[in-house]
Amino acid sequence: MLALLHTSPVHVPVFDTLRDRAHPGLRLRHFVDEDLLTRARDQGPEAVADDVRAVLAHAVAEGARAVLCTCSTLGAVAETVARTAAAGVPVLRVDRPMAAAAVAAGPRVVVLAALESTLGPTAELVAEEAARAGRPVAVRTLLVDGAWDRFEAGDTEGYVRLVAATADTVTGADADAIVLAQASMAPAQHLTTTPVPVLSSPAPGLAAGAEAARGG
Repeated sequence: MLALLHTSPVHVPVFDTLRDRAHPGLRLRHFVDEDLLTRARDQGPEAVADDVRAVLAHAVAEGARAVLCTCSTLGAVAETVARTAAAGVPVLRVDRPMAAAAVAAGPRVVVLAALESTLGPTAELVAEEAARAGRPVAVRTLLVDGAWDRFEAGDTEGYVRLVAATADTVTGADADAIVLAQASMAPAQHLTTTPVPVLSSPAPGLAAGAEAARGG
């Protein structure tokens, strides 16, 4: 079983659909706690470390063989907590495979996010993957103004279109890859017209989680 830690219920059907399409037979267990993101935004991600630790312990107790954190703001906290608490199973952040793909695409990476609290952790992750690969990287961040308000209001279509429109302001002269920092942004990947590769996290992140859960 693969456990997934979400900070929004909108991710549950997204990952179920990806599982059905690419990983049939993989059992998923979803843990959703919206308050974790609210508190992380207000107090900093480290403020919810104990709560993340409790979720990981609960997931392992229920039989999870790996845990995938789908919140980019909390990804680094989840990895750190897993190391310090000796979780006993792999704990992955959904955006790490995406960051590695961005680094492989070239040295100029633009990170798009609808939440300011996500920009720093994602930019740091791209830099970390660049160091791991021994490649130079220059990361530029872009906050999609007004997008999160639409998301919170339930205007998913407006949210995604605003993300896509912001991605389309990035040209080949600016970047080698565009990273959609939040999993909820993934549908915008199919609406963009920029020639720059636009990367999202759910599919490659779930693939990594599935491999870990199967003992890969």
